Amino acid sequence: MNIRSLTRGDGVVIGAAVVLFIASFLSLFSYDCSGGIDCSRLNSPNAWDSLGILMSVFLAGIIGAALVIVGRLAPRKVVGLDLGQFGTAFTVFALWTAFWTIIDVSGAGAGLILGLLGTIVLAAATVAGPLVPALKAPLVGAPKPPQAVQPPYGGQPGQGYGYPGAQQQPYGAQPSQGYGYPGAQTGGQQGQPGQADPAQAQASQAQQAAPQGGAAPAGDFTPFWFAVPVARPLYGEDGAPNPIAELAPGTWYLAVEQRGQGLIAQTQDGRRGVLQDTTGIQRG
Repeated sequence: MNIRSLTRGDGVVIGAAVVLFIASFLSLFSYDCSGGIDCSRLNSPNAWDSLGILMSVFLAGIIGAALVIVGRLAPRKVVGLDLGQFGTAFTVFALWTAFWTIIDVSGAGAGLILGLLGTIVLAAATVAGPLVPALKAPLVGAPKPPQAVQPPYGGQPGQGYGYPGAQQQPYGAQPSQGYGYPGAQTGGQQGQPGQADPAQAQASQAQQAAPQGGAAPAGDFTPFWFAVPVARPLYGEDGAPNPIAELAPGTWYLAVEQRGQGLIAQTQDGRRGVLQDTTGIQRG
């Protein structure tokens, strides 16, 4: 589960579910105690005293909110539908029931009124969350991109110890063919710093000019970290229509290859796939 995949709309859903839980303990009905009527002995029930209202309004809304949040944190499908879709259906059902219940009673109490307001906000957030840009923004800010490793003194940036592109020298070899290197001129004429043997240099140039056995030239793509502005599907490299994962905003992913207009991205659990929509991505 990735908490950074939660959006502001999901935060509204969580807040509305908390309001529904609190409202379930408040009185459902109100009484008119004017005209000398003694209301001290009246016991107004709450939602926990009425199983029908509890299940159809309060618990239905809370269960719907839970399904939406769980579906966002860990996408799962049941009979071809996402958990979030089931959750949206529960919240709309809770709103529909609360609306007709408050119309049917003669005096609505604080529990029913607050429950209706909670279901309105809950249903609106689940329906409009994936559509309104303000609600699609990440709830938790994106982390800072990984800091570049500082090279050792005198080294080139990005080519420190263990850098994948650095050529590892065999044990006992010198890092360059400069002054004092075994291949430098000796015997009466000392080599100058950074100057190699001319014969060896010519041999090296000839070797570089020779064909490399049909080897393909290295690509100029450099892997980089990126984050998506909104949740976007990651499709398999085999071209299957169903996504293999969903990239969540607020998380950094590694782009390892360019494929047409898309990117080959690698998730934190090692899965690779094609990100077809790269508009608005943030490079680390």
